[in-house]
Amino acid sequence: MLRLRRLISSSPFISKFLPFLSSYHRYVYSHSQSFIANVNVDDVVLSFNRMLNMRPTPPSFEFGKILTSFVKMKHYPTAISLFKQMEFRGIAPDFVTLSILINCFSHLRQSNSAFSVFAKILKFGYQPDTIILNTLIKGFCLSGNVRGALHFHDKVLALGFRLDQVTYGTLINGLCKAAETKAALELLRKIERKSIQPNAVMYNTIIGSLCKDQLIDDACKLFSEMTVKGISPNVITCNVLVYGFCILGQLKEAIGLLDEMILKKINPDFYTFNIFIDALSKEGNVKEAKNMLAAMMKAGFRPNAFTYSSLIGGYCLVHRVNNAMYVFNTMAQSGVNPDVHCYTTIINGLCKIKRMDEAMNLFKEMQCKNIVPNVVTYNSLIDGLCKCGRISNAWELVTEMHDRGQPADIVTYNSLIDALLKNRHIDKAIELFMKVLDKGIQPDLYTYTILIDGLWKGGRLETAQELFQYLLVKGCRLNVQVYNVMIAGFCNKALFDKALALLPKMEGDGCIPDAITFETIINGLFGKDENDKAEKLLSEMISRGLL
Repeated sequence: MLRLRRLISSSPFISKFLPFLSSYHRYVYSHSQSFIANVNVDDVVLSFNRMLNMRPTPPSFEFGKILTSFVKMKHYPTAISLFKQMEFRGIAPDFVTLSILINCFSHLRQSNSAFSVFAKILKFGYQPDTIILNTLIKGFCLSGNVRGALHFHDKVLALGFRLDQVTYGTLINGLCKAAETKAALELLRKIERKSIQPNAVMYNTIIGSLCKDQLIDDACKLFSEMTVKGISPNVITCNVLVYGFCILGQLKEAIGLLDEMILKKINPDFYTFNIFIDALSKEGNVKEAKNMLAAMMKAGFRPNAFTYSSLIGGYCLVHRVNNAMYVFNTMAQSGVNPDVHCYTTIINGLCKIKRMDEAMNLFKEMQCKNIVPNVVTYNSLIDGLCKCGRISNAWELVTEMHDRGQPADIVTYNSLIDALLKNRHIDKAIELFMKVLDKGIQPDLYTYTILIDGLWKGGRLETAQELFQYLLVKGCRLNVQVYNVMIAGFCNKALFDKALALLPKMEGDGCIPDAITFETIINGLFGKDENDKAEKLLSEMISRGLL
């Protein structure tokens, strides 16, 4: 009793709802196992209402069975609404229904409401069990308040309650989703000292988070550790590692791991195949991606929209857009309807090769099918239209974006600024750039690169140099493209000393000159018969392995 009073006094959620405590009863969570599969929600609601009107009224746990079915169907608001009807009819809730209600509020990320129900559980004299405590902790994590979950965890432990693997799996997952992988790893070490056996779920979560952070070596060490400790890796473990290798472009290592999976009789699943098809496609290796798709289907898995999008993207990457169109057009024959990502991928591929009429037709088609285009879809079309000189059509799409509640971003404006500069509308480009700043949209390095390039080519030498100097003073980490544009501008005006002076500046900023950097200056020097300087720079280029 005293320890629960301490818990209440330390929690702002509980203390304001709980006037007193009484004796406790242990609840065995058995009634929540019933689930009505493939049911009509309206029919179940009618059944619930019929039960409410029965005389005598059925016991509370019978209502709990129906509420549980709604929870399993993830109809949390419906379950809450039906619970309120029970209360209105004077049907006293029991531990089952209150537990269900906490689960609903937790999934809806309404921790305050979940704790108010927890207060009722204590008020009615029920003893909270690990399931209830875990649900409350999960609610904190779903709300993004992992610190609140950890604080509640500490209070519960201090009061002598025992927590389990589910608790720590939930906390570790919450920490990883909050990008606190190091804290999750520390918690894993801590629970080992508490004699709670870590499981594959905990390891998988942290390994996945390490891979997401591109710390693949640390992920592999943790993978080895779990096997040494006798915790068998499963297909999820392997999938997160395969994904980690793939996002780093280490396909050889990923395939090696796949072979290791098969040797250990861990069969690849649907996600394994999709990861490989996507990675191979992004490498432009569509032949192997198709082989992997064939293996996927042979293993009994049906490709989905993501699978086809990956393959379409691969074909577009290697400029085989006709093949991409074939895959896109034959998706429906496999029973898979293209989604917004599929349409966007093929539209982008068509825009890259300036087949704008086909791209616009697909854009209209997706809208006719009530598939809402996203910002990437619009940006692909706007960029394609701009590169084809159809700036007025591009502006029409910008207006449409705004009307649909998808405001243009810096990628959108980069395309428009670039088109204006290439068509020598320099003042309009500068005006648009100023409007972007007024809207609070942060320019990126590409914005500055196209601006500087356009200013040089438009004869605005001083403005280009001032903008470049502004970036240096601001402390921006410039890339090689920005420097190359500036060097090209100096060389075009035969200002070779200034161009050469940027080389040590580049390296001082940690930006390594590339072949284009050297070729631009060398060609300029040879063009002005400054052969000695050009040959010296050519030798340096060769020594750097750039030729």
